[in-house]
Amino acid sequence: MGILNNIFSKVFPSAQAAVEHAVDTVKDKVENITSSVKDTVSNGSEQVKEKVEQSASAANVDVTSILDGLAKKHPEVLNWKTSIVDLLKLLGIDSSLDARKNLAKELNYPGNTDDTAAMNTWLIKEVMKKIAEKGGNVTHLFS
Repeated sequence: MGILNNIFSKVFPSAQAAVEHAVDTVKDKVENITSSVKDTVSNGSEQVKEKVEQSASAANVDVTSILDGLAKKHPEVLNWKTSIVDLLKLLGIDSSLDARKNLAKELNYPGNTDDTAAMNTWLIKEVMKKIAEKGGNVTHLFS
């Protein structure tokens, strides 16, 4: 699992569970195919569609509230809104320079990873953008 997916799994745990449940539903349907293949596939498709819609609405969560809640429980004062290091610490993910360079590579960082200040600034913005693309409500962070 990539670092970005690890971030998503920490920020969207209920959405991840819904997707896994949808996958399990499909697997169950495939295993139980009988002589009425067409009906079974049709029913399975409808269930998957419903689960995906539920997942999409579940993914539209207020990420700021979730992360603020985690920050209140964290022993350190973390500025997760502007610091990729603090965001990773908050989520219990490796925040070392090597880990951040790997994240930069995963996200196709166009700059020099030896310029850590520029890389870190780009990373926090890019991660928040990716969270927003996944349905996380972080729009007020960009205003």
